[in-house]
Amino acid sequence: MPPFDVPEGDPFGSHNLPYGVFSVPGTVERTVGVRLGDHVLDAGAAAQALGSPHAPLLTQPTLNPLLAAGREEWARVRRALVSWVTERREEIEGFFRPLSSVKLHLPFEVADYVDFYSSENHARNVGQIFRPDAADSLTPNWKHLPIGYHGRSGTVVVSGTDVVRPSGQRKAATDPAPVFGPSVRLDIEAEVGFVVGVPTALGEPVALGDFREHVFGLCLLNDWSARDIQAWEYVPLGPFLGKSFATSVSAWITPLEALEHARVAPPERTHALLPYLEDAETEPAGYDLRISVAINGHVVSEPPFSTMYWTAAQQLAQMTVNGASLRTGDLYGSGTVSGPEPGQRGSLLELTWNGRDPLELPEGKRTFLEDGDMVTLTAWAPGAGGSRVGLGEVVGRIVTAGGMTGSRDDGVTGSRGHGVTG
Repeated sequence: MPPFDVPEGDPFGSHNLPYGVFSVPGTVERTVGVRLGDHVLDAGAAAQALGSPHAPLLTQPTLNPLLAAGREEWARVRRALVSWVTERREEIEGFFRPLSSVKLHLPFEVADYVDFYSSENHARNVGQIFRPDAADSLTPNWKHLPIGYHGRSGTVVVSGTDVVRPSGQRKAATDPAPVFGPSVRLDIEAEVGFVVGVPTALGEPVALGDFREHVFGLCLLNDWSARDIQAWEYVPLGPFLGKSFATSVSAWITPLEALEHARVAPPERTHALLPYLEDAETEPAGYDLRISVAINGHVVSEPPFSTMYWTAAQQLAQMTVNGASLRTGDLYGSGTVSGPEPGQRGSLLELTWNGRDPLELPEGKRTFLEDGDMVTLTAWAPGAGGSRVGLGEVVGRIVTAGGMTGSRDDGVTGSRGHGVTG
């Protein structure tokens, strides 16, 4: 193929190089790809052509072998890729494909899925909505540990997959009995997902300082939520069918090494923490990610990830402190990202204040999602020298219950109150 240029300032330049898995339409073979601008490099084919020792990790149909290889190998592979796309570009030019010409797939096999509830702004908003008369909008445990729940890994889907409106039981406060049917309060949750690479043995907790030894990278994540189903089912065990019907993730996983310049300290702690969560003396474990949420192309919110009270390192420590083991491909979500301003709220529950204040969109008002609505999450992080590091987008379109077209991972053409939320 002819050479292509990556525009100066492109957030997917050689300073980024996120990983994905793609196939060429008309074939079933999948392989590891690396994004550069609006093209994808067949990383395995390039590695073989250059005689790279990393070829066995890159000529795979999933990222899992690379995830399991460990931090030192992740760094070596990344250095090689940077060299290939900058210093040896002519040798690998034929292994690039336009992003618009390939199909992108779920980039790794998801092992377990855990979701947290770690934005103080979000938790306080939810508390005020559902417990307006409470002395404190936070629950007593919130400042002492990252609250989370186990989700359903089998319904994690790649960006671009349609989301079928879920059905289930729901019961409004004024209803005499529950009814069954499609959710009428379908919501989004703008989150960041963290992808585990190196596993642990059962009974082996992960310390705060070992976060980057186990976590390979991150991606945007939309934790779709059926608020009416969730509100009726969650007492006393928490989210279940109101969450498990779909969780959308980006087709591109950004390695943590690409985000070194985006690391920031989390907000100041207001409560003393137990030693396994105490991070006052550790390196900054927060990330400055600027997220945008759009419905049908109209931006409705811009949540700042830097405001998250609990960090990904603390979440990892919490989910393993009891000895629970990690597996390659484990995914855990940050929980809804919400900032202090009304235009920074990461869910419709908050943006509309539980339906009280509808959003004004060009196509009409919205309290919760309607069939046909397209939700898009995008984000970027500051990089070296004023550059931007782009995160792969997450797109999902709501379809009528029973209206799903295609299988769960058909791929997508590449393109540029307490307990009732997560």
